[in-house]
Amino acid sequence: MRESWAKLSLHNVRPLRPHKARRALMVLYLYFDGLCEPKNPGGVATYGFVIRDESGKVICKGKGAIGAGFLGDVTTNNIAEYTALIKALECLREKGIKDKVIIRGDSQLVIRQLKGEYSVRSERIKPLFQRAKELLRGLDYVLEWVPRRLNEEADALSREAFREFVKGKEEEYYRYYGKRP
Repeated sequence: MRESWAKLSLHNVRPLRPHKARRALMVLYLYFDGLCEPKNPGGVATYGFVIRDESGKVICKGKGAIGAGFLGDVTTNNIAEYTALIKALECLREKGIKDKVIIRGDSQLVIRQLKGEYSVRSERIKPLFQRAKELLRGLDYVLEWVPRRLNEEADALSREAFREFVKGKEEEYYRYYGKRP
């Protein structure tokens, strides 16, 4: 046996490379919500989302306003819901996150359309649906509908965005909708 070891040629021996430690994939939880108030369609449309890891640490969160009927914008709750999901998925893409994502929202329409259970008939929704599908490509994800009470953080972010948007526009809001924000 020793002779065979001694006769080994060293030209085929490669130095050991340090092993690159790979981070284990974790599960992320993405919650999204949109609203259009005080009326749908034509209200103030806003969105909110939060993405947390398994430990509860916030990976990404966001909120914003899409538009308002009293400013001449075409707004619906479904546009707001899709926008919330798209903004959350864009955040994942920007961060290069490829972990498994459990996507939860309280919009049955969005969840069921993306699962292929409902068709997309609205011309306003089709481009949003296509963008969401494009962002989902390459992700390991599960879509889950949840009741609003289990989507409180995203709901609170969309409501916060609503309050921030109408601040300073209360008179225009009142003239258009006949009520205070």
